[in-house]
Amino acid sequence: MMQNPNELPSGVLLIDKAPDMTSHDVVAIARRQLNMKKIGHCGTLDPMATGLLMLVINRATKIQDLLMSEDKTYVGTLTLGATTSTQDKEGEIQEEKEVPGFTEEDLKAAFDKYTGNFEQIPPMVSAIKKDGVPLYKLARKGQVVKRDPRPVFVTNYQIDRVALPEVDFTVDCSKGFYVRTYAHDIGQTLGCGSHLSSLRRTRSGKFTLERAVKVEDLKVASREELMNSFISLAEISLMRGA
Repeated sequence: MMQNPNELPSGVLLIDKAPDMTSHDVVAIARRQLNMKKIGHCGTLDPMATGLLMLVINRATKIQDLLMSEDKTYVGTLTLGATTSTQDKEGEIQEEKEVPGFTEEDLKAAFDKYTGNFEQIPPMVSAIKKDGVPLYKLARKGQVVKRDPRPVFVTNYQIDRVALPEVDFTVDCSKGFYVRTYAHDIGQTLGCGSHLSSLRRTRSGKFTLERAVKVEDLKVASREELMNSFISLAEISLMRGA
């Protein structure tokens, strides 16, 4: 029997994504647990990344673009002294250099360069399409194509811990911002190279991890339990109007 989409619940389900899985894996689990097909996600997280993934369910898919356009907060670690093919720890090391004994002031000067409005060249390993083909598919074939710089902005950052070669940081940034490119570019500015070694999204717009369901709980939750965790469309319009 066909389910009438108007009778099905709609809303946003916040998930705390586990590492080593794709954003699409999370959608597949949610579809199974909710027994619903019309589920999408806002803002892909790389397999290595954890944290906030917003699932839009049923009629909430209509506001997907709206939700994706909001600014985000990430907590990450960059590792100095090595650049990689993907700009993160999943890639192959391309170049290694010695890491000088940077002070926090040295690091701050490099981070400061990437504050406010600036441009990023998206990584080759990304979902941006060139002539209809995602760049990461071309990258797998060893192809490198010219990517146009994109305007992005960082409203705020914080250096949380320095234990060279590692630097922990928090960054508040615009949509379309690549944190691994940020880590890579900071390494270039410092002259010793760098890659992103951990990443966690903690906020998107007004949504935080506070109401997020962990993936291990998503796998075993009943339909009712998950529906009780939905943020309704009415609540979302109130949040956005605030």
